[in-house]
Amino acid sequence: MGRHGKSQHQKRARAAAQLRAQEAYATAPHSFVFARGPAGPGVRQLSLDVRRVMEPYTASSLQVRRRNSLKDCVAVAGPLGVSHFLIFSKTEKNVTFRLIRLPGGPTLTFRVTKYSLVRDVVSSLRRHRMHEQQFSHPPLLVLNGFGPHGLHVKLTASVFQNMFPSINVHKVNLNCVKRCLLLSYDPDSQELQFRHYSLKVVPVGASRGMKKLLQEKFPNMSRLEDVSELLAMGAGLSESEAEPDGEHNVTELPQAYAGRGNMKAEQSAVRLTEIGPRMTMQLIKIQEGIGDGNVLYHSLVHKSEEELKATLATREQKLLLKAERRGKQERDIKRKKEQREAHRKRSLEGMQRGKAPQVDQGNGDSDAEDPGQPDGGAHISDEEEDEAEYFRQAVGEEPDEDMFPKVKRRRPDRSPGQPVSGDQRPGKGRGRQPKGRFRAAKGKQPKGATARHFPRGQALGRALASGRPHRKSSAAAAART
Repeated sequence: MGRHGKSQHQKRARAAAQLRAQEAYATAPHSFVFARGPAGPGVRQLSLDVRRVMEPYTASSLQVRRRNSLKDCVAVAGPLGVSHFLIFSKTEKNVTFRLIRLPGGPTLTFRVTKYSLVRDVVSSLRRHRMHEQQFSHPPLLVLNGFGPHGLHVKLTASVFQNMFPSINVHKVNLNCVKRCLLLSYDPDSQELQFRHYSLKVVPVGASRGMKKLLQEKFPNMSRLEDVSELLAMGAGLSESEAEPDGEHNVTELPQAYAGRGNMKAEQSAVRLTEIGPRMTMQLIKIQEGIGDGNVLYHSLVHKSEEELKATLATREQKLLLKAERRGKQERDIKRKKEQREAHRKRSLEGMQRGKAPQVDQGNGDSDAEDPGQPDGGAHISDEEEDEAEYFRQAVGEEPDEDMFPKVKRRRPDRSPGQPVSGDQRPGKGRGRQPKGRFRAAKGKQPKGATARHFPRGQALGRALASGRPHRKSSAAAAART
């Protein structure tokens, strides 16, 4: 019985292949493609189409909110290994395309004069070739017309070359080349053409019948008696179905290519089908840094040497002023931090002094003086005691606790086992608390009090004023006797 699973050699080979794929993916340049500002549906769809061109080394599901600034995107791009920003924006007059090289620039600004979306290009074709497998590998970059036309043209070509992974022509796998990106520069009009093609390789030198057999869809031979009739007569195919090939697109394949009949060292024709998008751009300016550096080239504004020196001097002065403000801010932050630390130490020292013991451990006496009672305290207590006694004699009940706060309520003398009568229970015979203007004032009560001085209401006040005993006070006196 044979062994199940993979051998050790297969496992090691797969692990090595995965490691090489990860290293290749990490070293390849990555990009963010998005639109900023009120771009409109057309420009936003154009950004999505260009993002489709940059696959697979791009963020396919990138979403940039309106509140996200360019600094936020730069901060996120560092950990993700993003090397290029492709930003589309729209003004009232033009559509702008900015190409930024991270992390230090430069920034290339283009004006998009004309553009066509993928749906527009595909709808104009009779038969298009576009499928998902084509976007699993990066496109093949082809530059045309970028000759010795100035340093700005050379820099533009270098930036576009660094957007895609480099190719070793001796080791490249032809089956990984499924798409082609053509950038053509016209030095007369100074315009840059952006075209995106799907690549197809077909064998040449065969008859129309043989080409029909080599197609993916097999022809219908129900009316034929032998397959030789298909090869000899062409199965009724018209001349228009065979695309004319020539020296411009026929080559000898160095290795086998995907497709029927594409063998090594055989003649095959390379055919291109445009799948979009399509753009016509013009270079406006090149800046240092990420959109805020010195202007290296401007196609519309030309300055003399004196103006350039004055601009550089102004920029240096602004940078010096900015550095000075930053230094002052750092010094202020450091000073405030030192002040907070000193205040914290003083607060801790004060808390420690407050927690120090105040009793002498030697003799047990306290160092702090006993404030005792204030002057006249005994006199006030005696006076309040007299008023409380006068209230007991006049009313026949114990005063409320809040009427004389410093006088303790007397309890009747009784033995521990003697039951408490109803009138001696707490809260009995005290009546309801008065409300409003009949509430007694806290503190001592003057002698000769009337109804407004005691909390027993008008009836008690009239009884005290006329000298007649109140019915509740007489009942309480009879209970005590």
